[in-house]
Amino acid sequence: MCASRTPAEWDETFELFVDMTLGYMAVNMGQRYLNRIERLPMHTSIRTGHQYMLELLNQHPDRMFNKIRMYRPCFEMLIQVLRQQTTIQNSRYLTLEEQVMIFVYVISQKATNRMSMEDWQHSGSTISVVFTRICKAIASLSQTFIKPPNFDAIPDEIRWNPKYYPYFQNCVGAIDGTHIAAHAPADVANNFRGRKSTVTSNMLAICSFDMLFTYVVTGWEGAVHDSRVLTTQLEDPTSGFPHPPPGKYYLVDSGYSNKPGFLAPFRNVPYHLRDALRRAGGINGPTELFNYRHASLRNCIERCFGVLKARFPILRYMTNFSLIRQREITMCCCVLHNFIRLHNRGDPLFDRYGVDGVMPPSDSDSDDDAPSSSGTARDQGANSRNDNNFANDMRDRIMFEMYLNYN
Repeated sequence: MCASRTPAEWDETFELFVDMTLGYMAVNMGQRYLNRIERLPMHTSIRTGHQYMLELLNQHPDRMFNKIRMYRPCFEMLIQVLRQQTTIQNSRYLTLEEQVMIFVYVISQKATNRMSMEDWQHSGSTISVVFTRICKAIASLSQTFIKPPNFDAIPDEIRWNPKYYPYFQNCVGAIDGTHIAAHAPADVANNFRGRKSTVTSNMLAICSFDMLFTYVVTGWEGAVHDSRVLTTQLEDPTSGFPHPPPGKYYLVDSGYSNKPGFLAPFRNVPYHLRDALRRAGGINGPTELFNYRHASLRNCIERCFGVLKARFPILRYMTNFSLIRQREITMCCCVLHNFIRLHNRGDPLFDRYGVDGVMPPSDSDSDDDAPSSSGTARDQGANSRNDNNFANDMRDRIMFEMYLNYN
């Protein structure tokens, strides 16, 4: 056994411990002081963020379009709307113009926080605060710029096209879902995995034939089928879904049920516009003719999604935001889509995708032609058999009238 220490030995040990502790603290504090002295400022570029904004505004217009996907007149009108209809204003160090340009730059270039810090010469926290502030402000404009369709008027795209009129004169828009790239926490990530196992969220949208979104719901898990999203929105009285009046209808693909208010194509018949354009033998029978023209008219929703994702690549490569922020970002993109469509008719992306027959890149997780048994069962349970028969009879009448005039 060790002999017990004398009081003097304990005192000596304690003093040694105190000396070592004080020495460590002194070294640590000295190192911190030296680090503070030697710290170099990071954002020291001669060109500040404000100067970069002025450079884009005042030089070649295509430079600005390439950076934020809109031209100066449209951008200035957006600033005016934000000043008038939201509470967002200049901050202490950043003008509203610079804040909005930073936000649109991020969603147009799928830029990370570090990339934005370098380009705009602001700290990461400033970029994050500005992004969140502008995102909320633009999302608050959704009811102003995403409005239900006019159920009383026949769309010009139908009225003046003999391929569609008078057969689809009661059609008021097209419905479809699309998958948006997402980041989800590990404990719920499987709920967001689509058919290709990628993590996505599901967005349901209605658009007019003028390529304007008239209803948008975002944030559904990627594993949820489009028909279930639609059915849930129809059953929810608070969803704001624009129900068509009796006799009017939306065009839907074969992933949905054919029922009053929703005109679907014939199943087990060639449908997709790509297939019809590639065929050398032409139209074979009334059902193929109906499906071809149905697909051609409903193609406007695919072209809307094509413009949306081409303008805002963040929807294909979402960075690590919270799920709530991801929903807001998607809604902001739809608001800006409509805003640009309304205030810049010469927009290059709308010119590129606005031609009937243009086929945008398809979504890898699309639910087209993949009907959900649960969604279909819910649809059939919510509507009587007579209603479904009525919808089928209406589709047959359109088909035969169309084929009679075709020959």
